[in-house]
Amino acid sequence: MTQIINNLFEISDRYEALFVDLWGCVHDGVKALPDAVAALQAYRKGGGKVILVTNSPRPRASVEKQMTEFGVPHDAWDDIATSGDSARAAMYRGTVGNNIWHLGPPNFKHFFDPIAILENPVTINKVALEDAEGIVCTGPFDPLQDPSVLRPQLLLAKQKGLKLLCANPDIVVDRGDVREWCAGAVAALYTEMGGESLYFGKPHPPIYDLARRRLFTVAGDISDKDILAIGDGAQTDVKGAMGEDIDSLFISGGLAAQETKTTTQPDPDALNRYLEKEMSSPTYTIGHLR
Repeated sequence: MTQIINNLFEISDRYEALFVDLWGCVHDGVKALPDAVAALQAYRKGGGKVILVTNSPRPRASVEKQMTEFGVPHDAWDDIATSGDSARAAMYRGTVGNNIWHLGPPNFKHFFDPIAILENPVTINKVALEDAEGIVCTGPFDPLQDPSVLRPQLLLAKQKGLKLLCANPDIVVDRGDVREWCAGAVAALYTEMGGESLYFGKPHPPIYDLARRRLFTVAGDISDKDILAIGDGAQTDVKGAMGEDIDSLFISGGLAAQETKTTTQPDPDALNRYLEKEMSSPTYTIGHLR
């Protein structure tokens, strides 16, 4: 059974590093969450390292710029690992071919920026679905529209035997008070239709490998038992941590606020019912990161 705590300070001295989710934990998609920022700043002042591990399909530089716009200060974190960077590396290794159909909002053009650190990256050409060898999905074309409207295109893709590279396994996020669909919802639909989806964010191993590499550059070798993963996604943050055998702190006041009856803290009975339904076992739970 998960242990409900009141603040990060209660347990932070047990860990040398944090893998921290962004959306719903450090910002709400519009602005920084001050208590979360203060908690991370205090943790770093005490010598801990903070790697932000996000399912954003954006490259690291774009996420850093976005956080600055939201008001998340640089002294709250050490480095960033994004699902986008993990997926981009796979794309430039040719995982879904050279000629790809980009399924996603047009403002994700930086996803296709070259990656200098890769040896012999393949050339990527964005083409129409009819001419594609694979799909790169950074989200629905319209995040407010149910992904089921994409069934005709996905059916054609399945008939062509195309693999779908999912740059963000999240199903939904809350941008302020508005819930938006993410690439994970499209990939889940494609899989349900019989297509093949490839994932590179939480809860899947590639992003944790990237996070460990980012951690090594700022802190050297830190064992998994000395890392705490923090996030509001039972099926992403907590499931990923469980798969990597890393302790986790579940933020119940994010995506699951309604189900866990979280205001300041979750209702214990509602929390336990929710975690049982999700088959999720976070080490700790808190209403909001503070």
